[in-house]
Amino acid sequence: MSTDDPSYSAKFSVDVPTPARMYNYGLGGKDNYAVDRAAVRAINARFPEALDATRANRLFLYRVVRFLARDAGISQFLDLGSGLPTQHNVHQVAQQFRPDAHVVYVDNDPIVLTHGRAVLAENEYTTVIAQDMTKPDEVLDHPEVRRIIDFTQPVAALFLSVPHSIPDDEMARHTIGTITDALVSGSYVALSQFVGADQQTADEFTAIMHSVGMKWRSRTPDQVKAFVSGLEPVEPGMVNVMDWRPDPTQPPLDPVDPALQSDIGASTERELAREFGGVLRKP
Repeated sequence: MSTDDPSYSAKFSVDVPTPARMYNYGLGGKDNYAVDRAAVRAINARFPEALDATRANRLFLYRVVRFLARDAGISQFLDLGSGLPTQHNVHQVAQQFRPDAHVVYVDNDPIVLTHGRAVLAENEYTTVIAQDMTKPDEVLDHPEVRRIIDFTQPVAALFLSVPHSIPDDEMARHTIGTITDALVSGSYVALSQFVGADQQTADEFTAIMHSVGMKWRSRTPDQVKAFVSGLEPVEPGMVNVMDWRPDPTQPPLDPVDPALQSDIGASTERELAREFGGVLRKP
């Protein structure tokens, strides 16, 4: 059903953009509203490279999950702030390499829960829960999480394109740290977020996001690294996600809306804003 259908729209707010729907629009998805599309275009007008960064993050997700399932032997995934189901979702990538992979998606956007349940209805190893990730103890204690994930075995916790949606540093640190502390040795944390080339740029990007109604804080690379101190970075470490084990043969993304086409490739001209992240192992 189209998200522009009035009977469907009544279930969700169409007055304020949401990160999940904006991300969906940038990936060429259809599960978004006019307010989300307008917000993305407003951001791109100031930071056109943001579209490349958004799409690079989704390609990064594929490579991360492939590495974790195929190479690191991980069969359990906790995807925090998962967003709307789209192309190459975590369970689809993981189960391609490990058919028994268990995945829990966590998000507090009601549209994510609705779409997620529809996608996962017949997948016994995967579920989606409506939960605020900034209350990590409640996430960890959720009965569906406990049903799907065995925390006595290694788990991959994914915070992909997530920390910037937690403006308070201490809350972000608590969210990531509490989940990480619950994982056994040999587990992994994958993390990425929008960063600025310097603090001034990070602050400018934050201001743009605030202007379109987002709870947001762009950071510098060093500030992001601080959230995962004590973990062991997997080569090539914490980098621009475009540079994390790039693979030109990986499955491509859907094309963007024609209104965004002119922004594709803007990152080749400059990268004041980018998605920064990596994969880290818990010793």
